[in-house]
Amino acid sequence: MSSMQEDKKSKVKKGWLAVRVGLEDEDGGFQRFVIPISYLYHPLFKRLLEKAHEVYGYHTTGPLRVPCSVDDFLHLRWRIEKESSHHSHHSHHHHHLPSSLSFYSC
Repeated sequence: MSSMQEDKKSKVKKGWLAVRVGLEDEDGGFQRFVIPISYLYHPLFKRLLEKAHEVYGYHTTGPLRVPCSVDDFLHLRWRIEKESSHHSHHSHHHHHLPSSLSFYSC
């Protein structure tokens, strides 16, 4: 498939990280996203990384694999973006996952 070759060719900018998002049984399969490395330090994303470790272990090749649906990942990314845009406005942080967002369905 040509999209796989394009993935290998496309270099990720410094400070960014490629991740593969999707569930094995999902129709669309996996999608590739490029996220800022700062996400790795966010409590919501850390929880997802712990889940990835449980599912895949640390020794995976290629982009970091994230075990949640693309919809859940997009929602998580939106939450992180929304929070980081508000950081300059107030100093207290609340990191509560809404019950509607479930990586644990993975």
